[in-house]
Amino acid sequence: MPSVNEIKERIEHALPGASAKVIDLTGGGDHLRAEVVYDGFAGLSRIQQHKLVYGVFEGEIGGPIHALSLKTSIPDGER
Repeated sequence: MPSVNEIKERIEHALPGASAKVIDLTGGGDHLRAEVVYDGFAGLSRIQQHKLVYGVFEGEIGGPIHALSLKTSIPDGER
């Protein structure tokens, strides 16, 4: 099971320039929440933004990562 830091690093590596904050919601390491700020989300629907992030963990959601809740946004200066 990947750690909170590993999840954060994987998101930020896959989406260069992104800033991710990941928290463990239950303490068990398998129910997580990620808040991702990324300029590449500009012009994308919320569904498209979430698909970009979920794509980083293809095959792991529902497995080692039981649940990953997302909040996505673009940097404040780019709205």
